[in-house]
Amino acid sequence: MKIIAKKKLWKYLFWFGPFLITVGLTVGLVSEQWGLIPLAFLITGIVISGLWIIWQSYQTNWWKLRSTQAGTNALVATLAVLAILGLINFLGTRYHLRADLTETQLFTLAPQSRELVSVLAQPVKVWVFDISQNPQDRELLENYQRQSSKFKYEYIDPQARPGLAEKFGVKDYGEVYLESGNKRQLVQTVNENERLSEVRLTSRLQQLTNSTTAKVYLLQGHGERQLSAGKGAISQAIQGLGDKSFTTAPLNLAETSKVPQDAAVVIVAGPKRGLFEGEVKALQEYLNRGGNLLLMIDPNTDPKVDSLLQEWGVRLDNRLAVDVSKDSVGLGPAAPLVTEYGQHPITKDFANGISFYPVARPLQITSVPGVEATPLLRTKSYPSSWAESDLQSEKLEFNADKDLKGPLTLGVALTRKLPTKSTSTPQASPTPSPLPSPTTQSKTSPTPSSPPSQTATESRLVVLGNSSFATDGLFQQQLNGDVFLNSVTWLSQQEKQPLSIRPKEPKNRRITLTTTQANLLILSSLLLLPLIGLAAAVIIWWKRR
Repeated sequence: MKIIAKKKLWKYLFWFGPFLITVGLTVGLVSEQWGLIPLAFLITGIVISGLWIIWQSYQTNWWKLRSTQAGTNALVATLAVLAILGLINFLGTRYHLRADLTETQLFTLAPQSRELVSVLAQPVKVWVFDISQNPQDRELLENYQRQSSKFKYEYIDPQARPGLAEKFGVKDYGEVYLESGNKRQLVQTVNENERLSEVRLTSRLQQLTNSTTAKVYLLQGHGERQLSAGKGAISQAIQGLGDKSFTTAPLNLAETSKVPQDAAVVIVAGPKRGLFEGEVKALQEYLNRGGNLLLMIDPNTDPKVDSLLQEWGVRLDNRLAVDVSKDSVGLGPAAPLVTEYGQHPITKDFANGISFYPVARPLQITSVPGVEATPLLRTKSYPSSWAESDLQSEKLEFNADKDLKGPLTLGVALTRKLPTKSTSTPQASPTPSPLPSPTTQSKTSPTPSSPPSQTATESRLVVLGNSSFATDGLFQQQLNGDVFLNSVTWLSQQEKQPLSIRPKEPKNRRITLTTTQANLLILSSLLLLPLIGLAAAVIIWWKRR
């Protein structure tokens, strides 16, 4: 009787072990704190269960039985699988790992967007006033939210919360607003045909969080590109500058004779006639006091800026850049296609992307003391590309006596250090700290309250042998708009201003078939292939008969 009672006691103790383990796991999972109490339950239960297993093995030698070993192996395998699944679940909850396998990274934020959101100084919230939640828009907003805890978003039904809709001034379903503090801004209106855009959202976020603006002047009076919409105009480029918090204004140096003090950048876009000598001197003086200039000069024009460019080691070549390697993309030989870019902040994220420049002239670069030059745009090597001197010939052929072998430089970025002296800065929002070099980017943003007591430490110049790439229609093609916007952004010396973000579009993988090809495909798939399979089956049957 005593032996039977002792066996029953050990049996009860065995059930007490799993019970304590269950209690410990429950306390730890519910409280989400694995402190002394849950650990004490777990350890006590494991010890009791272990002692019971040892006692059973001693009494019956069941550990050596084949059935016991098989059951133990199955138990260990089950526990290992559960442990692995638990570890995977823990790592998945603690660490977020996502892989975007699309060719153009459609579901990954651009580096500019990630950098801007990760350094947000104050909370920002996106309000989407719509009754439906588009999965594509939600995925984009989730990507933003993963970068910073200060970025939030919320979908609102305007009918369910009319007071909030009235507060934002909502007029239609699909309106997306950005809010930071007491500032609000409309991002866009989404619908079935237009989804939420990363380009617009990041641009509006930059405008909302950036307290400074930079003034960009565009020279007029010499046949430059028209600023308002029209044939050959750059109105889309002007709109792009506005989206990036730049303010633009025309500039006529024949009337003012001096570049305004608040000019962060001056743009000369495709002049057809020469500048007056006084205008060229005004631009030189502007550069000498720390200004920043973008020159876009087309072939067959003489803007009379050779004296200015000579100081920087740049010469405009009078020949025409041609590229005969791209018949498949539909561009003529007079529109060089560029996929090779210099190591510079303007082009650092371009990789092997495409930009093209209809009717462009090469640039000749020579070394000048105190000037640092970085070629930005380079054409393919000869025989794919060269500088053609005979512009009247219908048949393009390389002439070694007159033409220049590629690769050709179509754009260059230059910096020149200024003498240290106390003058007022030409920037719209002066900074008390020195500006960084062209190859590095400072983390200090301009402060509008700082007095203009110090000058810029360098002046910057970008020269491009073409202006048509930035005209309406071409501006939004490939990387053309990025070249223009990134050039202005770098010239403005606002290192906190993110560079341009290229819209991401899936590549067209569709196959276009003629009627004959489509009929052949139908016949082969519905008739020819089944007949071949049937014939093979008959032959095999006949041989085995």
